[in-house]
Amino acid sequence: MRIDKYLWCVRYYKTRNIATEACKKGHITVNGQAAKASREVFATDKITLRKDQITYKLTVLDVPPNRVGAKLVDIYRKDETPAEAFEHLELLKLSKDYYRAKGTGRPTKKDRRDIDDFHYYDEDDNIDNNTETTNESEV
Repeated sequence: MRIDKYLWCVRYYKTRNIATEACKKGHITVNGQAAKASREVFATDKITLRKDQITYKLTVLDVPPNRVGAKLVDIYRKDETPAEAFEHLELLKLSKDYYRAKGTGRPTKKDRRDIDDFHYYDEDDNIDNNTETTNESEV
């Protein structure tokens, strides 16, 4: 089976075209050698692929007849990706989860709602204080 079809069958890529493009870009190696999309895959081959800033390491256990369900993927491959790779991805997600610097650009919708909530409470406090002072002066 072709490497692009195999990676599509075991659900590493959503379409064969995306898998083929990854091969063309050199993101996939088989047994340490860069693989073209037409490269044949056999049992015991070791595949390394780079996807979403993670380097996956797989061992082919068997070749599926066609695309398999997510629960059956482990029959056809053994995932040897180190856990540190996934932890590194989590750190990257957290580092990207920053907020824009204050004073740069227009307020977002969330900023506007926060500002409105803040002003709403301030106005209530002032109204309550004014009514109390007028009641005290009348007495």
